[in-house]
Amino acid sequence: MSMITGGGEAASGSGASGDPTSLREVVYHRLRDEILNGRVSPRERLTEPKLGRAFEVSRTPVREALSRLLSDGLIERTDFGYAVVVPSLEDLRNLYELRITLELRGIARAIENAQVRHDEALLRAELATWEPLRDAPPDPDPSFVILDEQFHQVLSRASGNTQLTGALVTVNQKIRAVRMHDFVEEDRITATIDEHMAILRLVLAHELPEALTALHRHVGESLEVVMQRATQAMTRMAIAG
Repeated sequence: MSMITGGGEAASGSGASGDPTSLREVVYHRLRDEILNGRVSPRERLTEPKLGRAFEVSRTPVREALSRLLSDGLIERTDFGYAVVVPSLEDLRNLYELRITLELRGIARAIENAQVRHDEALLRAELATWEPLRDAPPDPDPSFVILDEQFHQVLSRASGNTQLTGALVTVNQKIRAVRMHDFVEEDRITATIDEHMAILRLVLAHELPEALTALHRHVGESLEVVMQRATQAMTRMAIAG
């Protein structure tokens, strides 16, 4: 995977022409989107001249965008410029452990507090998204991770704690570069679709303990199993890179 070109069109979008602040924002958001959606290989060199040519802008907005991405923790300095950050196995273990905790908390809080009610309209809309996928599963593709994250974000948001959802979104962004390579096999796609639908139906039926168990099984009952899957995904990522 490598960064898309044709940046001149991106950088000269609405409101960007002649405005250094807008140019900086456009370059930052487009490059951030490329990274978070896995379209920039961890092996790709990100330099000011290269990015300036790609986006057809001067080096100043590129430099400022790179500085923000560095602060975001999405890129790191290297001998040749910058590169996409890939979590170490230790960081992955910590992030996956946090992810599991955040995922389960959304349903657990509804079990503990009868006044916490899931937003059924959100859940039904999400279920309607997955039903066609069950009938016609998409081909294995790393980009499937975006749909997967959407499910988990909606499930969390439906429980009513926006801070919890925000934390989950941040964690998922940090491990996306690895997780996306977990969706390159057909059985992983079909299993994920089936499990998502089962969890949604259990929550909608107010069978929360059963939903919690199903979600725990889905995101990983054993951190060791999760890490084994993550290690396999990192291997695939290295090969794809």
